[in-house]
Amino acid sequence: MNWRAKITVAAGVLLLAGCRELPRYFASDTTIARAGGKELRMLDVRSVVPKGLSGDDSAAFMKLYVDRWIVKQLKLKEAETLFSSSAGDIDKMVEEYRQALLIKQLDQHYVDRSIDTLFTEEEIAAYYNAHKGDFKLDRTIVKGRIVQFAAGYRQAAKLKMLMASKNRVQQQDFSDICEKNNFTVSDFRQQWIDFPEFLSYLPTLRSQNYDSVLASTAVQEMRDSHSRYYFQIDAVMRVGEPIPLERLRSNIRRILFNQRKGEIIRQHEEELLQRAEEEGKVKIFGGKRNPSEVLTDETSDGGIDNENEAKR
Repeated sequence: MNWRAKITVAAGVLLLAGCRELPRYFASDTTIARAGGKELRMLDVRSVVPKGLSGDDSAAFMKLYVDRWIVKQLKLKEAETLFSSSAGDIDKMVEEYRQALLIKQLDQHYVDRSIDTLFTEEEIAAYYNAHKGDFKLDRTIVKGRIVQFAAGYRQAAKLKMLMASKNRVQQQDFSDICEKNNFTVSDFRQQWIDFPEFLSYLPTLRSQNYDSVLASTAVQEMRDSHSRYYFQIDAVMRVGEPIPLERLRSNIRRILFNQRKGEIIRQHEEELLQRAEEEGKVKIFGGKRNPSEVLTDETSDGGIDNENEAKR
């Protein structure tokens, strides 16, 4: 009988036991499988079996779990044999990873306890103004509005006049006409939008260049076989200009958060070192070191990564 068949038999035993009293069966210390010099006992399986399983579900879970356990042990045994010469390096990496996890958890403990996650508009604007040169547009963005209406609409000239007007009453008339006739209005006057996305609301061709429409703030027109489109570009920012603040608020909040986080961690490290020196729990040979110089790589700069991300 091969080992897979034996697993099935063990699962069947579990099934029969499950029909009687599953908890009592799991309380036993019966050996279920042996592989790679290790043994799997019923008590080991008990802690991973989902509650409420019985009958066929218990047997299926048992078979799958034991199957995976055997393969895992065989692979570990083979790996230990093949890489026995580098076992020390692996142990070192595991220990370094364990230490890194512990330190990260400690840092997070002090951050969670102390950090203020609220940022005022003044703080955000101050950071933006101080670093504006670091944030450059890599594409053209615009603000504007587009209205799509039927090609045969008779009041098109009036609609264009109202759209171009700066008068509040006439702008309301424009909105009322669009709503009454179910015209499609795409309004981006209060937000910056990538120019290619703006063009996607118009009957444009990807192969054609439309930079010429950026030169005018007047109402312009396009047509297709069914509709007419009036559009007006109110503002333009081109490649190389500073990214507008409204597009950076979330990124700047993240940068400021990381800076505060880094400062909390640095302060804790300084206090920890100072207290240890005062209590004689640390000795630096060759002269006393400034505690502020003891910084981790993770906290030496709280904003660089996010600044680069914002630039992208």
